[in-house]
Amino acid sequence: MDEVRSQLAELLFSSVEDVLVESVKVTDMVVRVEARSAVRQSACPVCGFRSGRVHGSYLRFPRDLPAAGKFVVVALRVRRFVCTEESCPRRTFVEQVPGLTRRFGRRTERLRSTLISVGLALAGRAGAQIADAFGTPVSRNTLLRLITSLPEPPAVTPRVVGVDEYAQRKGRIYGTVLVDVETRRPIDLLPDREADTLAAWLAERPGIEIICRDRASFFADGATRGAPQALQVADRWHLWHNLGEAAEKCVYRHRGCLRPMPAPPDEPQEKAETTTSSPWPTGHRFAERTRAKHATVHALLAAGHSKRSVARQLGMGLNTIMRFSRAATPEELFTGQWQNRATRLDAFKPYLDQRWQDGCTNAWKLWEEISEQGYPDGYSSVRDYVRRTLRGRPQPIGPRPPSARAVARWILTHPDALAEHDRLQLKVVLAHCPDLTTLAEHVRSFACMVTELEGDRLPQWIQSARATTDLPSLSRFAQHLERDLDAVIAGLTQPWNSGVVEGHVNRIKMLKRQMFGRAGFELLRKRVLLA
Repeated sequence: MDEVRSQLAELLFSSVEDVLVESVKVTDMVVRVEARSAVRQSACPVCGFRSGRVHGSYLRFPRDLPAAGKFVVVALRVRRFVCTEESCPRRTFVEQVPGLTRRFGRRTERLRSTLISVGLALAGRAGAQIADAFGTPVSRNTLLRLITSLPEPPAVTPRVVGVDEYAQRKGRIYGTVLVDVETRRPIDLLPDREADTLAAWLAERPGIEIICRDRASFFADGATRGAPQALQVADRWHLWHNLGEAAEKCVYRHRGCLRPMPAPPDEPQEKAETTTSSPWPTGHRFAERTRAKHATVHALLAAGHSKRSVARQLGMGLNTIMRFSRAATPEELFTGQWQNRATRLDAFKPYLDQRWQDGCTNAWKLWEEISEQGYPDGYSSVRDYVRRTLRGRPQPIGPRPPSARAVARWILTHPDALAEHDRLQLKVVLAHCPDLTTLAEHVRSFACMVTELEGDRLPQWIQSARATTDLPSLSRFAQHLERDLDAVIAGLTQPWNSGVVEGHVNRIKMLKRQMFGRAGFELLRKRVLLA
């Protein structure tokens, strides 16, 4: 029997020292393990003095990890010792078994650590469902309390730190995540993205040598004030992304070059005779009613009836009859709200007509374009004009021209990675527009700097890009690079980047979705740093 008990103790409490198993009782649902501590003395939690004088004992029933689908309860007999240190304010204390129990704990330490791992990975509701499937049912609030009770992670001072923002509430509240780029582990989360907060955090860690960041002004200011000794490195992906946006705007500005010019006709076509159409089309209910009344009034007047007699017969006012009699044709009566009036859209109609011929048939896109040009009204006016006027016009004959985004993608893609069809289309587009050819040359030159880490060529590239007056978006991009020139040159020279930081930003998004967007900052910070 003693050999069986020793084997059970080794099996159940292999990670815990000085615990003796006295008996094991198995029922249909519960495994009850009776055990006791084998130490003769215990240290007082207040003064640390070790005492062997026993005051009494009682049973504790911490729950343990399940075994073979059954609940495991440890009936642990613990003793209360008398503290013999006269200066200690504590007279008695209860022994704790290291690795098995803690003060006021209702679970063993291994069950508690397992639930904490589940909570850090799955949060409250999903974690409670998994824990119930494992045979350790707890509520979601219990898992969240276990996470929030965890101690703060130890403060570390990394050599290379990555900084980026994350959205606590997209469009409204943003925070800052800091990552050790060398170990690829998150270090801290800050509740906002202010320069003062970042500067204070960096000032507490003077050992930081390199800061990887994007070109946001608040990060640049905070890094400069908080760690003036550190080298700031602008992330290459953000630089390439900004260049892509500038390239797409340049292509869109030259979208007229994307459609090939039609061939001139062999013989000049005769101009069609212009016919004056009625403001009201045939079949319009108001037009037909007005035409019928006009014919009736003029027929009665021609038959010798007076205007008053016509008004009595038709049930119309005398002034209305006089107005109908003065109109030689019904079209002269088409006035008022049904007549085409001057609107704010009239100044933009030639542009809308040209864009329609260019192949842009999206009313929302057309409204966004003229809004940038100063159109003050809403989308509905443009939608009605497209539906009533432009929809009936024939589309230009020929293949649909490529979009500005597609052409920008071709320019940003390495020539060897382009499909044959895309490569031929890009060749045709560049042949029709010298400005886009210049844009492609600048993009490929910048790509060489990014891939070959040749940051020393950047000042020359900026000077050349700013000279392209027909590509204002590219010129503005080069001008913005000059504002953060040292960090950009370092980003195009050093091997460091913010890729690992972007990965943790995506992980934060996943954690927030797990908690349905209701995670407070402290809970989110614990899950990010301790998982």
